[in-house]
Amino acid sequence: MRFLRSLCCLASSHEPIIDLANSPDPRSPGAKAVVPPKLTDEPYTSKATERLFESYADEDDPSVIGPEGFEHLFNDAQIPLDGPMPLLLAWQLSEAEMAKISKENWAKGMDELQISSLAVLALSLNELHDLIILMKPPIVPSGPKKPGEAKEPYNRRRYWSYSRDPREAFGEFYSSCYKLAARPGSRNIEMETAQTLWTVILAPTQPTVIEVVEFINEAGSYKAVNKDLWAMMLEFCRTINSDLSNYEADVLSLPAAHFLPVQAWPTMIDDFVEWKKAKDRPLGERTVNVD
Repeated sequence: MRFLRSLCCLASSHEPIIDLANSPDPRSPGAKAVVPPKLTDEPYTSKATERLFESYADEDDPSVIGPEGFEHLFNDAQIPLDGPMPLLLAWQLSEAEMAKISKENWAKGMDELQISSLAVLALSLNELHDLIILMKPPIVPSGPKKPGEAKEPYNRRRYWSYSRDPREAFGEFYSSCYKLAARPGSRNIEMETAQTLWTVILAPTQPTVIEVVEFINEAGSYKAVNKDLWAMMLEFCRTINSDLSNYEADVLSLPAAHFLPVQAWPTMIDDFVEWKKAKDRPLGERTVNVD
């Protein structure tokens, strides 16, 4: 299935999960826009939510929507599988495994969000995507409803809480992606997985990560990412200037990083900085070898 490769949902293959060299730049003007499906006036009901789940549940285990049902659900809802939407849904439902939804988590999450149709699910994920992945301004609240006016399509309470600090919300989502991608019993995630996730969720607003991925591919020696490196990549992209003018190799003077159990940048980031500085020098002055 396409999204299992593009989002490397814990795949066991040793082949590259995604062809980063030929992947479209998510910042490019030609990137495919996501068009929300047409909504209906059908109100939320728990019965409709249950029926929706049952439509995609595994035949052998009706208490779970597995990878095949997950793909069918996204296709029917016209939600892209080759971007951050599957990750956003997993985050919203507190799922521990990619492309899998338990009946319990589905019922709890949909009840809180008041969602019982594919169109409204797509709308909610599109709004969340725009807010915390693309960092677009929040939608404008419609205000109190007058008698006879339609209610909001779903319960946006979570959305409004995220809109108060989208950067913090993204940080929570970013952390959840690491837990989602880590194999059971492992403290690391594979480098191909990390590269794919960085490209999908960070590149739209943090273009520095595109060069980081280029460096990793060129070096070819980095095999895994631990929790510290995962967290520090976000801090690096957010706080270090694109020209590296405020980078200090041995000092972490980042307010947002005070909770991290490290006092210096990870070695891979130091190596990237050295590589980029060499790359940006005139051709005759380049002396750094990433090997």
